[in-house]
Amino acid sequence: MADRKNHDQNFKNLILDYPHQALAFFAAEEASDITSAVKITPIRQEQLKERLGERFHELDVPLLVEWPDGRREALLFIVEEDTRTERFSAHRLAHYTLHLSELFDTLRVVPVVIFLYSRKAMVDGLHIKSERHSYLEFRYLSLQLDQLSARAFFESDNLVARLNLPNMQWQATDKVDVYANAIQGLLSLEPDGEKQLKYIDFVDIYSELSVEERQDYQKRYPREESKMAGLSERLRSEGMQQGMQQGMQQGRHEGIEGALRLQLNMKFGELPEWTETQLQQASDEQLTQWLARILSADSLEEVMKE
Repeated sequence: MADRKNHDQNFKNLILDYPHQALAFFAAEEASDITSAVKITPIRQEQLKERLGERFHELDVPLLVEWPDGRREALLFIVEEDTRTERFSAHRLAHYTLHLSELFDTLRVVPVVIFLYSRKAMVDGLHIKSERHSYLEFRYLSLQLDQLSARAFFESDNLVARLNLPNMQWQATDKVDVYANAIQGLLSLEPDGEKQLKYIDFVDIYSELSVEERQDYQKRYPREESKMAGLSERLRSEGMQQGMQQGMQQGRHEGIEGALRLQLNMKFGELPEWTETQLQQASDEQLTQWLARILSADSLEEVMKE
């Protein structure tokens, strides 16, 4: 299970796995015309650190959005997660935004901030000015998850929204229903079994059901619970079968290599270094061919020729 405290990595995974749906939910104001045909390319954080110098945020997921018809210039989204509003600095985000704007030589940059917990009122920008002139006006989009009504998204077809139901606002009596609707969204909107299992973890992390709430969920939502159990068992079984198959293949390879090495030693004595290198790098097919040549070959070179 993922680290409960590692919100940055949890949200980075979510954004990179579902970039279209993440922008549609976290930056709806700017993403209304980003269709499935639009290409979204994540720009690796590691490529930016050295150029930018100081690391401003643990999570930075710049997403380059490009329209296939070329009629519109590419748009760069900066998606940040800041766990609490009181920790947020508009000055730092402005600094980071200007650096990226210069680095990618574009003025089309959209800063987006996601807050998990809201303890103070947020301003939507920064205005640097004097009595006579305005010198810099910086604005950003923000989404305070705990200010959204979870019930309003129970039927959403946006998977990122459904997975974040536990992070929204809900009554204590609705907690199990919130969890169930997040799981229902995951199972119905994500067809890939491995990703289903991955994001069951995400929902579990932010729901934090007690033992009693888990039992209540199992009683009230038996179909979803059965699907989750079946999914977990199937993936576990597939993993075991894959591991056994890999082990058998590895064992077969080692067996052929061992037999060949023994025959070579008996016929030609101690093996030179170049032979050891070729043995270690050879495929099963190559080893089998070399093993078949030993009886008729008069030298190592003749046995191991390509």
